[in-house]
Formats: sequence, structure tokens, C-alpha cells
Amino acid sequence: MIFVNGCKQEHKSKTQAIIDKESREVPDFSKGVMDEKILWYLGRLSDVCVSPDGKTILYAVTYYDYRENKGNTELYTMPVEGGEPVRVTVSENSEMQPVWRPDGKKVAYLLAGDNGTQIWESDPDGKNAKAVSSLDGGIDGFGYSPDMKRICYFKKVRLEPTIEELYHDLPKTNAMIYDDLMYRHWNYWADGTYSHLFVADYPSFENAVDLQEGKKFHCPNPPFGGMEEVSWHPDGNRLVFCCKTLSGKDFAESTNTDIFLYDLKSGTAANLTEFNKGYDMDPVISPDGRKMAWWSMKTDGFESEKHRLMVYDFETGSHEDFSAEFDQDATNFSWSEDSRKVYFTSCKEATYQIYSLDLESRVIEQITDGDCDYNTVAVACNGRLVATRTTHANPSEIFSIDLKDGSVSKISSINDEVLGKITHGETVKRWVKTTDGKQMLVWVILPPNFDSTKKYPALLYCQGGPQLSVSQFFSYRWNFQMMAAHGYIVVAPNRRGVPGFGSEWNDQISGDYAGQNMKDYLSAIDDVAREPYVDKERLGCVGASYGGFSVYWLAGHHEKRFKTFIAHCGMFNLESWYATTEELFFANHDIEGPYWKQPQPKTYSFSPHKFVGNWDTPILVIHGGKDFRIPYTEGMQAFNAAQIQGIPSRFLYFPEECHFVSSPQNSMLWQREFFRWLDHWLKPDTEKQAAR
Repeated sequence: MIFVNGCKQEHKSKTQAIIDKESREVPDFSKGVMDEKILWYLGRLSDVCVSPDGKTILYAVTYYDYRENKGNTELYTMPVEGGEPVRVTVSENSEMQPVWRPDGKKVAYLLAGDNGTQIWESDPDGKNAKAVSSLDGGIDGFGYSPDMKRICYFKKVRLEPTIEELYHDLPKTNAMIYDDLMYRHWNYWADGTYSHLFVADYPSFENAVDLQEGKKFHCPNPPFGGMEEVSWHPDGNRLVFCCKTLSGKDFAESTNTDIFLYDLKSGTAANLTEFNKGYDMDPVISPDGRKMAWWSMKTDGFESEKHRLMVYDFETGSHEDFSAEFDQDATNFSWSEDSRKVYFTSCKEATYQIYSLDLESRVIEQITDGDCDYNTVAVACNGRLVATRTTHANPSEIFSIDLKDGSVSKISSINDEVLGKITHGETVKRWVKTTDGKQMLVWVILPPNFDSTKKYPALLYCQGGPQLSVSQFFSYRWNFQMMAAHGYIVVAPNRRGVPGFGSEWNDQISGDYAGQNMKDYLSAIDDVAREPYVDKERLGCVGASYGGFSVYWLAGHHEKRFKTFIAHCGMFNLESWYATTEELFFANHDIEGPYWKQPQPKTYSFSPHKFVGNWDTPILVIHGGKDFRIPYTEGMQAFNAAQIQGIPSRFLYFPEECHFVSSPQNSMLWQREFFRWLDHWLKPDTEKQAAR
């Protein structure tokens, strides 16, 4: 049972300036390269969706003002063939999770106000905007039934008493009492409330039904789940949703998340994926209502296993893995209008491409290619797909793909004007031979205006995850263009333990944290350092999360290669980390169990804290106070160990940040301290002065 304090929070409305593209301070572009102000000046695209007739795109763009330390999200529309965007909303609060109403006559979104976050609707041009819900406490997500007779929404419900309710005479207490796991997750403490899925009549919102009434389960699944976990059947009488029907210690140790089919007429829910004990997520029902596609992992507790493309047949009740012979992940599903094909994205050799599955022929075909990441895909009219795409140099924009001839057209230009004022560094694809004779893809990002006759300092970038591809992502935190703009060559290897190179390559890292993948790191930096334009005496090593663990481990084993290290939110002591992290399924799989297990899993012998006596190199340690995945005490231990040994070191601590640093000014401080530290240790005094 969970007891929490009874403090009440009130939403306060106040007049404030509208943050948008026009109202912000224009950065200084005189140096012609990326810096932290330009990075936060870029518009951030999200929530791209196509109208029911397939002709118009609705999307969101967030603009930040670092002076106000906040951002604002507004909505736009544009034709699928491209053209001038139309701004739909103008307000002081962010319009979130935009969707088209099924009849195409309205767009809908969430907007926060005095009565919490509610559903608003407007004409596609933004006129006649009004709130259509007024639910106590607000909601967190919603979706219309195809016939528009009903609407589903997520809402928090309290199923545990507050301390105020238990002890009426102690109204000012702020204690928390827990009797079970998982009492905190990602960046928040359990407060006795659960996210539940409701269905109500539309537009009245009457006859609301809690599909999980009285159950201490979440829908969507924390910490990042949303409406991608719900799909309406075309008949409007059924919907599917994802739920992990576990609690406490079982919830912390398992990934077993199932897909349930809820029948509104009978009021019953059937588990469609009971046969599988791993993840079953993100169901999408076909337009004809006969099939459902979703991604699935077969192993309970392994959160980074191959994402299988599964299809369920509603008529026969059968299911099938259509990707059994396809040794890649499959996610972000979208059905063709005739329900014969499923479009999806998949990582291949450190890029994300769009693929199609023909259900009749069972053929999986790659539709796009190139050194870029396609991150979402949707079906539009006239044989077109609409997708979002990034590269190391370009943040997300909208692209149109013609399925007839395969041509790809960029149709949005959210950041063209800004990016046109700066020079980007070139990304070079390099294949490096590993110590066990395999080929590893390494991205090498060169400084803008690169001169091969000069020598540059270089940074080995250590990826987090650990099972996350070093793809063509555009990061607003670990931004390769920013590093290159400061005069550093970035070496970013797809070492053992990342997707896109087959399951064997991805899965090898589990239980071998300081094994082959660490050799891969050193193979990458040693190979690039042989180039005449790399200064071997000025090499740094940086990384976050598992990348932070990598930095700590390499600090004790690098054999004088590096002149400085930066570790962000890294695991330092695997025993203390195991006993304080929240998602135990990750630890139980990747480091093979608790440290008291007999015999003790070998991964504990890799713990960086056991090699701290070998440390001899300056290190910057960064951590967030609300990081519950890797608690900040891991960073404190690393910093203290360096200080006690007299090793030059610095601790950058953000009390209100989690595993990521996401607020504008904290992020800008992060960037400035990151480069202040690197410049001090890797650049000669003359170069430091020239860079100022």
C-alpha cells in the first residue's frame, strides 16, 4: 500500500507573453556555426498527422525562449504536397497532442487552463475554438471512435489514501510511506494515483466507463506511454489498449505488457497476447477491421530485444510473426488504405528507414535509403507517405514519399532560415575492423570548414541505452554539430550492443558490459586517431547513462589514451546502483541479477568503482537530482573518488533535472560547462583565446 501526503495543488492562471517564432531574441549568427543559443532557437517539430481524406497535414512546433526558461507549442496545417503553412493556434499555453476529428471538419488538441488540461476543438484554420470537455482534474490523452459516437481518454484516479486522509490532525505533513516496489519511476514518486482509460459518449462525455475500474494498473504504461497504446476498431464498439497487469515487485521485475480488446457492448476485456511474456505494444487496427499490427518482444525482462512485427486476425483469433526472417526491429506502424500493407520504420546500419510488409506475399520491402533517420510514417492520398526525417545536421522536418516512383520531397521548412546562416560539419561514414574481426560502422563528424592539413582534438562519444543505435538522430542535448562547431572531431561508434546490425550484435552486450563493446570503443578511437589531422595528444571521452558507465570504466583502463573525461548520469558502482534503480527488469537482464546472487554475476566484476585506483585523468561528472533510473549518488561517488585521489574533477549537479537536462537555461549551462571543461584540457592556450 502507498500512502502519500495530502497537499493539494492549484492551477494558477496568469497573463504572460506568448512565446513564438517572432517574439524571441535572435541569436548572434556572426560566427556562422552552431552554438547553444542557436540550438534552442530552432523550432521543434512533433505530432505530425494526416487528415482523414489524406490531403492535409496537422503538426505541432515548439519554440523556446531561453530568457523565459520555457517554450510554447503551436499548431499548423499544410497540404500533403507542400505549400505555405497555416497557423492554427495562438495562445500563451501549449496546444498538445493534436489530432483530426474523424469527419475531418475539426482539429482537436489538449490545452491547459484553470480547470486542468481539457480537450479543445477548432476549425482546421483555427476559428471557432472551444473546450469540449470539462472533466475534474483534467486528462492526459484522448481519441475519437471512428463513428464519433464515443471518445476515450486517460485520466488519473486515486486508489490509495493520502496521509491527510489517514491522519486528519497532521495536515502539514509531507511524508511518503511505501510497502512495496515500484515506489518511484523515472523522475516521479508514486502518489497513490493510477492512469486509467475511460470511454464516454461524444460529444456529451456522459456515461463514462473506467475500463480498469478499481485496478491498480496503468494505461498508458509509465513513464512515456500515450495514445499510441490505444486503437479503435472501425465498428466503434471495440478498442484495444496496452496494460501491464502487474504491481509492486512484480511490476518492477517484468516487462510483460499485454494488449486487451475491450467490447463496449458486453463491458468485457479479453487479453489478446496472453501467449507472450515480454512486451506487446502499440497496436494499430487495419482500416477494414480484420487485422491488428503491433510490436512484440518474446523475452520477459529484456527491454531491448528485437521488436517483432506481429499481426492478429480478428476473424480467426490467430496471430503471426511476420518478421521471423527479418533480423531488424519494426515499429511505428501505419496501414495502407486497402489494409493489404503495413508500413513501418526499422533501423538498418545506423539509419532508420521506411519499409512495407505485403501481407499476401509476405514480402518486406525497403522503401527509403540514405544516411538519414525516418522517425514516423503515415499514409496520405494519391499513393503518398508522409514522414519525418532527421540527420546529424538537420532537425526534424516533414517529407513526402511517392510510392509510385520512390521519390522523396521535403515539404516543410521550419528551420531552413536559421540553418542557412550556419556552416555544418560533414558526417563521414567509416567502417572499422574490431578486435574479433568484424566490421563496425563509425560516424566521424568533422568541424565546419574542416582543413585536413591541420590537427584537431577528437572526442570519443559513448552511447547510452546501452541498446540504442548511434543513428542519424538530431539531439538537443548531445548534439554532434555543436561539438564539431567547437573545433572537435567526433568519433561515434556503433559498438556491440546497438540495433541495426542484427540481433546477435544487439544482444551481445547483455552480461558483458566491460567486454567486447569496450574493445570496440578503443578500436574506433585508435583507428580514427591514426589520421594525420587528429592530434593523439588531445583525445577526450564523453557519454551519458550507459555511456557514462563506459566513461567511468574507460577511465580505469584507457592506458593514457585520453586527456579528459565527461560522464553524465552514469552507473559507477553496480552494487549500489542495483539497490537503488527502479526498473529492476533491466538490471536483472543486463547485469544478470542482484549482487547477492550466488554465484555472483560476472558483470559486477566490471563495476567501474573497482578500478578507480587506476584513475589518473581529469573528469567532469554531471548528474540530475530527479534521476531515479541512475540516482545522483552514483555521480557523487565518482566525483568523491576523484577528489580524494587529487585528480582534477568537477561535479555539475542539477537538482530539478532527471536523466535528461531539458529546461532551456539548465541545458545551456550544461553546454557551456561541457565545452569549458573540454577546452581547458584539450585546447592549447592560443586556441582557447581564439575561440573566445
